[in-house]
Formats: sequence, structure tokens, C-alpha cells
Amino acid sequence: MPRWKALPDELDPQIREFASQLRRLVDRSGLSVSAVADRTGYSRTSWERYLNGRLLAPRGAVAALAEVTGTDIDHLTTMWELADRAWSRSEMRHDRTMEVRRVSRARAALGTAEEAGAGAATEAGAAGAGPREPAPDEPTDLLRDEPRDPPRHPLPAAPPVRPLAPPPAPPPGSPPAPPARAAGAPAGGRGRRRVLTALAAGVGLLLVAVAVVLLVDPGGAGDDGDGRTAPPSSRAPTTAPGTPLPAGVKCAGAGCAGRDPETMGCGGEFATTVSRARVGPARVEVRHSVTCRAAWARLTGAAPGDTVRVTAKGIGGQEALVDADGDAYTPMVAVAAADDARACATLKGGAVGCTGG
Repeated sequence: MPRWKALPDELDPQIREFASQLRRLVDRSGLSVSAVADRTGYSRTSWERYLNGRLLAPRGAVAALAEVTGTDIDHLTTMWELADRAWSRSEMRHDRTMEVRRVSRARAALGTAEEAGAGAATEAGAAGAGPREPAPDEPTDLLRDEPRDPPRHPLPAAPPVRPLAPPPAPPPGSPPAPPARAAGAPAGGRGRRRVLTALAAGVGLLLVAVAVVLLVDPGGAGDDGDGRTAPPSSRAPTTAPGTPLPAGVKCAGAGCAGRDPETMGCGGEFATTVSRARVGPARVEVRHSVTCRAAWARLTGAAPGDTVRVTAKGIGGQEALVDADGDAYTPMVAVAAADDARACATLKGGAVGCTGG
């Protein structure tokens, strides 16, 4: 049985070449994926995703692998940069495809509503227009709109129209009356109604535009399922003004709270183990990143169902569950110093142990 699974067919050639290069480095080192995970500080689950092309390894993981395998980091970083650009292009194509689908659905929904409104208006206009007069050379029998059956409830006859009496003549010497309004000129009330109708139409168009925007982009770009696309809060790292973050690091301080340390670039070369403890056959550690001003807990050598938790002074903790890989790490908590964080492990057998006693 081959050691590696076949890479996905839809992978970009640059990403495929980079993943293959990572596999060759691991093969030459003679290390297992678990050993690579233990020596680089990245979990076995993450390395399986990197080596199978499901997720692009962050720069920190690449640097850690180069150090473990004795590879020239500059050459490996160059290949990573090419793969990173290819991965970004793939994400852009995916986002454009999803945007086109959302726009198509929005247009279809709006088009259906407009057609229904136009049909109702046409029926109303036809009902209110009444029968038209036939043209001089048009057969009258084709334009008759008489009911086939006589109406069951005939309408009452309209009362006779009385002619209007002419206005009384003005007395001699009175000022002339203002000229009468021309026939067909709009009255003041009718003009106001037209203005209100135009304003209502403008408001309706504005509401339709807002609905289209919400349908096209209801909440911004989402995640692709492997954690590659960062959430909006992590794209703008929280750090001191004027202090740039190293390449590959995406958060700092409170902006890292609850985030994955590997996805945010806080692991690898930017992290150290500041304290550890043994809990039965397992080992629990506190991992701390000075660059990200955050800490997280890692549990190795455990069994599925064991849990690990990290807490910080005055801050709620983060927890993770061990899966079939036998290890796990928690999301991050923001800390001012490495000593502020504490990691605890709880095994299914009931054993509990924490760093720092």
C-alpha cells in the first residue's frame, strides 16, 4: 500500500509540485508524519492536510520542516511563494464563481417578481380600458366585447345629467375675473400626487438596489472548509500602530483569541514551549508566541476522547478534543506574558494534570 494518497486532480500545477516536494523531504528524512508533527510544533492532522494538498502549509510550517530535514530554507521558501500565489488565484476563481451564481440567483428572483408585477399591471390596464371603438374599415363583429350570457344583476340606470347653469354676470365696475384654467391642465392636487408617485418610485428603486447588494454579498467572503480563508476579524490583525507583523503572521493580541495558531501563522518559528507536564502516558504543554502575544495548549501521546484546555488570567479558556491522531491543540488565548497561560489535560480514565503543578 503506498504511503501517500494521490493528490487531487484539480490542484494547480504549482501547488501540486510544492506538495510533492514536501512529500520527498519527509521521505528522505525517514520520519513519520507523527514525528514531523512533534518536531515542528504543528499537529499531525495539519501535516496530513499539507502533504495531501488539501491545505497550503503556512510559511512557519515550511520553515520548521526545512530545519528538521536540513533543507535550504531559501529554496523551499521560493517554492512556497509560488504555491501561495497559485493558491490565492484558485481562491479568487472560486470566489468569482460563487459571486456569479449569487448574482444569477438574485437576477432570477428579481426578474420573476418584475414579470409578475408587469402581468398584474397589464391585466389591470386591460380591465380598465374598456372596449375600443372600431376603425372605419374594420369589421365591427371582430371587436365586439359583449358577454355571451346576459348579466344576472343588471346595473341601475344612471341619473340624468343636468346641464350646468352659466355663471352670473359680474356687476358693473367689478374687476375682471381671472382667466379660466385651460382644459386638461393638471390641478394642484393632481400635481402633488404625481410628485409623491415619483418619490415613491425612487424609494422603491433604492430598496431594490439594496436587496440586490444583500443577495450578491450577504456577509463577505467565507471559509473554504479547510481554514485557508481567514475570517474578517483576523484579516486586520490587532497590533500596536506602526508595528508591522512578520510575513505569514495574521493576528496579534486580542485579534488572535479563539483563532487557530497554525492558520494565523503563530506556530512554528514564532512559538516556543514554555511549560509542560505529564498526565499518565500523555504530555500537555503550553505553547506561546511572543510575536502574536498569544498562547495555546497542546496534548500529545493521548487517546481519542481525551481533552486539553488552556486558560489565562482573567480570560475564559479554550478547549480541544483528541481525535484518532492521538494529539490535539486548542485555539489561542491572548496573554500579556507566557506565565499567564496554563494548560490542563483530562484523560478518559479520570486522570487530570496541569502545567505549573
